[in-house]
Amino acid sequence: MTTVHAPTHAALSTTWKTAPTHTINAGGVEFAYRQLGPSTGVPVVFLTHLAAVLDNWDPRVVDGIAAKHRVITFDNRGVGASSGTTPTTIEEMATDAVAFIRALGFEQVDLFGFSMGGMIAQVIAREEPQLVRKMIIAGTGPAGGEGIENVTRITYVDVARGVLTRQDAKQFLFFTRTPNGRRAGKEFLARLEERMSDRDKAISVRSFRAQLKAIHRWGQQQPADLASIHHPVLVMNGESDRMVPTKNTVELARRLPNSELVIYPDAGHGGVFQFHEDFVTRTLEFL
Repeated sequence: MTTVHAPTHAALSTTWKTAPTHTINAGGVEFAYRQLGPSTGVPVVFLTHLAAVLDNWDPRVVDGIAAKHRVITFDNRGVGASSGTTPTTIEEMATDAVAFIRALGFEQVDLFGFSMGGMIAQVIAREEPQLVRKMIIAGTGPAGGEGIENVTRITYVDVARGVLTRQDAKQFLFFTRTPNGRRAGKEFLARLEERMSDRDKAISVRSFRAQLKAIHRWGQQQPADLASIHHPVLVMNGESDRMVPTKNTVELARRLPNSELVIYPDAGHGGVFQFHEDFVTRTLEFL
């Protein structure tokens, strides 16, 4: 049985800053989510990165895509305002995402997966191909991709760097240390603070460790057969991704039969946020 606590009116909220947080029960988990944009058409479901809660999405990206498509973002199980225990495999996270999408009553969606979310998107496309129409995957790589198992070490090093320099670790993890990268990082972090009320709660240390374990396992897995994924896929990254080395993104695009590759110059893991205007334009054209 599914209980829905969702808006019943046709027009959804128009800005990420004011979109209300709702919950829906799927498989015994209360998933927290927000939605905005048109109330018709194929929705774009956002699949989020390591340690992220609802407030970690770039408002320019959400609002930009929601100008033309319904956008739905949600907290993974055990993260932020969602109940339950955080899974330690990407496959379980994909199962949760499918349960959440089905609980909302959708038979087909587009997926935007960033980083860990891009790993989840690959599993959904392989396991539930009929559920997916198109995918945008950024800052990610295939199972068993080179260097992915180092995410844990790099993350802990940059979290420590952030503490020592009194900066957000995302400044180091997502952006280059060039003048452009530093400026883009500061602007991105400022945008994340634009929502003033009804903010989500941060991820717990326990859930953060569970997600790191899932990514580490993904990095150690045998490569999956991506040739079975025939969906149109827009594959993107910055040219200097320290978290998931950019060569993984290139390899992903090579192995996906119906893909288009975009690599942003002088950009890191968060290239799609640094180049958010170009990213939104390309995404709207692609969808």
